[in-house]
Amino acid sequence: MVTKRRKMPAKGVGKMAVVIELPILPVTSVGSFPKPPYLQQARIQFRRGEISYEKLHELELQATREVIAMQEEVGADLLVHGEMERGDMVEFFADQLEGFGRKGLVRSYGNRYYFKPVITGEIRRTKPMTVEMWQFAQSLTKKPVKGMLTGAYTIYDWSFDEHYDPYDKDRKGRREAVLALAHTINEEAQDLRKAGALFIQIDEPAVPTHPEDIEIAHEAMEVMTKGLDAFVITHMCYGDLRPIYQRLVQFPVHQFDWEFTNNADKLYPLIEQFGYPPDKFIGLGVVDVHSRRIESVDEVEQRIRQALRYLRPEQIFPDPDCGLKTRTWEEAKAKMAVIVEAARRIRSEIEAQGGPTKLRFTFDGGVKIEAIGGS
Repeated sequence: MVTKRRKMPAKGVGKMAVVIELPILPVTSVGSFPKPPYLQQARIQFRRGEISYEKLHELELQATREVIAMQEEVGADLLVHGEMERGDMVEFFADQLEGFGRKGLVRSYGNRYYFKPVITGEIRRTKPMTVEMWQFAQSLTKKPVKGMLTGAYTIYDWSFDEHYDPYDKDRKGRREAVLALAHTINEEAQDLRKAGALFIQIDEPAVPTHPEDIEIAHEAMEVMTKGLDAFVITHMCYGDLRPIYQRLVQFPVHQFDWEFTNNADKLYPLIEQFGYPPDKFIGLGVVDVHSRRIESVDEVEQRIRQALRYLRPEQIFPDPDCGLKTRTWEEAKAKMAVIVEAARRIRSEIEAQGGPTKLRFTFDGGVKIEAIGGS
């Protein structure tokens, strides 16, 4: 389904609202896609000084074109740029912020390593970090492309700290550092929005691993989203949501994106016991990004149907459990195609029953979301 985008008069003199329509159960992805072999090789060559940055960047753009084209081919509705220019999700931002240096390689997971950042001074943002690549990706498609950011708490937690005081008993040093990072992410998000990004995702996988810091994480999210008239998503994986769920769902975001494929046994009991805010949305992980096995359409369809026992159809955005960068290109494409087909099947049923057919997003200094269509 082609995304409808139009402008209309908004509140205030000289302002125009932007209206986006997506089908009900819009299919999206969490963020990363696998880098093609030619780009993996180019990254190695660049680190060795064998090719220029200009050559590397040319290949990053080429890979981004392929990611956008693949998502359009399978029929995804809300796209991502694939993060072809990024290695590690924290290292990418730390390398561009003042106040950070690098330590040695540390293991992230499996056989993947990254240079762990270290905070050595006051944290400042001196330039946009993601805007240019987002603009390029958005220029390739009429469908909306999400702006992709790593959240302040995760950047801090996955870095060493040699400047603030991370070990004080009242955690003031940790809070100071996280909030300094939160201001830089808010600046970046504001620049993405000015460039035209309507959907902005702030990844915070570290938050569930430290329930003792939930108030710091909440305050940081308030800072990161302050004044941001975009549809804000936060993706969280790892850890256990049970100790923080009731506070977590109060975060100032429109959508939480969670791993329902591997954590349904923990997440649905929470929703059943404590409810889920009726004005918030769910990024519903319906395929396992850690497995090479391609799920059947029937499997994914059943996972969406399970969610419909607890949530309205207009609240659900089917997607993978997490980023797909650890899969092969063929596996990633096949998993996305399965999600799209499962969503189409259920979408047809909802429409036949007189349910809503579209989600309308109106951006006019705020964000208004309506389920429309149906009888």
